[in-house]
Amino acid sequence: MRSKLKKLKKNIAVLMGGYSDEFEISIKSGNNILKNIDTKLFNPYSVIIEKNNWRVTNEGNEYSINKNDFSFKIGINKIQFHVVFNIIHGTPGEDGLIQKYFDRINIPYTGPNSNNARITFNKNECIDFAKNLGISCAKSIFIRNNQEVDFNVFSTMQFPLFVKTNNSGSSFGVTKVKNKEELKTNFENLIGLGNGILVEETLNGIEVSVGLMEYKGEIKVFGITEIITENDFFDYEAKYLGKSNEITPAKIPNKISDNVKRCAKLIYENLRLSGFARIDFIIVNDIPYFLELNSIPGMSDESIFPKQVKLSNQKLKDLVTYMINNALNN
Repeated sequence: MRSKLKKLKKNIAVLMGGYSDEFEISIKSGNNILKNIDTKLFNPYSVIIEKNNWRVTNEGNEYSINKNDFSFKIGINKIQFHVVFNIIHGTPGEDGLIQKYFDRINIPYTGPNSNNARITFNKNECIDFAKNLGISCAKSIFIRNNQEVDFNVFSTMQFPLFVKTNNSGSSFGVTKVKNKEELKTNFENLIGLGNGILVEETLNGIEVSVGLMEYKGEIKVFGITEIITENDFFDYEAKYLGKSNEITPAKIPNKISDNVKRCAKLIYENLRLSGFARIDFIIVNDIPYFLELNSIPGMSDESIFPKQVKLSNQKLKDLVTYMINNALNN
């Protein structure tokens, strides 16, 4: 009987790694998701994605993925996946590429669809989306890779400025510049990375991060975390190497907290997102300004989202089960 029940369990590919600088962060996130998959209900497998090597790691062994149908073999036994839990940060998991592949071979997956992932991973497009919803954003200028740059275009902006690659995460490719000379230098360093460069004015205020997801028919906010960084901004060191202080719940008045939640839910709902998301704002004069959206946020022990879930008295295992079942049933 036990053997029969085991066969009925769905095979889950926990997709991690990817092609970007966020590879190691994604591995940590993936391992935490693996720990929170209910093995009474599912058979989880770690699937590591690299450009030239898609592989399953299971009980100390590695097996190559057949990209034609996303299956693998243990001996003569062919194993196929019923659903993919996508936890790749950066390309190809967060920008819509891997979603197109799974759409083509008809395997369901968690998280945003291809088009929505593409929008959320494009900082400039996501800012425009938020603006169209009536949400405040910092003044910004976007320069495409093939666009000739006249630095006089930035004369209407006030230093310091943030210079960002338009499609990267975990604060990779983000610098803060204090004058025109630094702007030019950093521009030259970043040009050609991604699909362009976004230049934004600096906002001075309270930075917060909102973790949310669609759960049991409603968009649920798990918490608002205030971020106080030891560095000049919330960069990679601050996010992952302990150079920040994170306060959950954020010490902001209820009226502002409600407005931040409203803005986060508005973005999530109108983008028709699915699964985990983390949306960052900075509060200036009691007004939340949209910073960026992570449609596949970090899920390691150091990450904000799992901490918010724990403090909201929710179980990450329950949320993971819900996401898997939601993907299977849609």
